[in-house]
Amino acid sequence: MNIFEALRNDHDIQRDLLEKLVDTSGDSKTRDEIFKKLRTELEVHADAEERYFYKPLIDSDKTQDKARHSIAEHHEIDELIEKLEETDYSSSAWLKIAKDLQEKVEHHLDEEEHEVFQMAGKVLSEKNKKSLAKDYEDHMAKER
Repeated sequence: MNIFEALRNDHDIQRDLLEKLVDTSGDSKTRDEIFKKLRTELEVHADAEERYFYKPLIDSDKTQDKARHSIAEHHEIDELIEKLEETDYSSSAWLKIAKDLQEKVEHHLDEEEHEVFQMAGKVLSEKNKKSLAKDYEDHMAKER
């Protein structure tokens, strides 16, 4: 497995959780469980991705700007999660913020998979892609 496959597997988990989250309603146990799972997934993924994917990309002139842009998007996603935490589950604003989060995350994942991965593929060696995947997966397993 290489770093791109490892990241894409987790992106699929995030997309699935987001889809389930925006299908919930009101102050329900289901909404709470899915939100907490998604929040953990996004936080752990962003941390691991920054360490084992973006850090090496920042070192290259070819990928530095894209890596910085993606890290900035992680912070925007964090802000939306904080808004959700501060909003009552039963509030009509909650679902709107959840949909904003879904849109932001899906935009971020699509941009990563269609732009960043291609650029990263040119600056990372095959050996590097495999070792980064292992480090990333070890980190995810430990933090989940």
